[in-house]
Amino acid sequence: MIHRPIPGWLYYLLGIAGVMVVACVYAALSTRQTHINPDQSVMPGFSALGEGVVEIFKSRGNERNPRPSWISNDASATYWRLALGLASGVALSVVVGVSMGAYTAAEAFFNPLITFFAKIPPTAMLAVYMVVFGMALKMYVAMVAFGVFFTMAQAIYQSVRKDVSTDLIDKAYTLGASEIEVLYEVVWRQVLPRVIENLRLQIGPAMVFLIAAEWAFADQGFGYTLRQQSKLLNMNVVYLYLAILGLTGLGFDWALMRLRRWLCPWFGE
Repeated sequence: MIHRPIPGWLYYLLGIAGVMVVACVYAALSTRQTHINPDQSVMPGFSALGEGVVEIFKSRGNERNPRPSWISNDASATYWRLALGLASGVALSVVVGVSMGAYTAAEAFFNPLITFFAKIPPTAMLAVYMVVFGMALKMYVAMVAFGVFFTMAQAIYQSVRKDVSTDLIDKAYTLGASEIEVLYEVVWRQVLPRVIENLRLQIGPAMVFLIAAEWAFADQGFGYTLRQQSKLLNMNVVYLYLAILGLTGLGFDWALMRLRRWLCPWFGE
């Protein structure tokens, strides 16, 4: 029945079953493709994927000039860019979104601009980011930051308008609260759960924007290695990198859910 809970053990069992079904379907397709062409690398078997694991974790260079493994080099570059971009975008969206929701003048000033730019796909502006910010770290950070900023600012603005009661604001003023105290104690506390929820929803798009930028311009990072290995049809490396990106998203999602439950226990599930 709709919206009826199921036992916890069944919930997790179904999750495991879903993963197993995908793995079995992949194994069947890989076996079929290998039977047609023994030299195929489009759908490598699990043994080839194991070789890919060794390849991406293997140290490069030599004894005189050691170099980090592919995964170490790419993860440090991509995750640093992602962290800086998300932090910048979220901070800016909170300031602008709360201002728009709290002050009509800020809404009148920012709303047309944000609505306009929110409709432009960030990947379509790759060349603009490159021209304005160059090819260094700033370009990738800006790509992620502005990629999430416009959508998050709109969501926070709507949350301030709908979730924050005017009665609560009036009562806070009546009790002698200052402007800053009202913004923090009333407005911010009410919208914080929505900020975290919207950040969860923006993790996937942020990674898309960053990987697209790395694919086009970077000389290190997940996008760069995916581009290089795709050209060589080393799909055992490509699939592993995609799996790592997926696990990264799951990790972010789980961590943000836990953070929201800890900071905002009143919000519920």
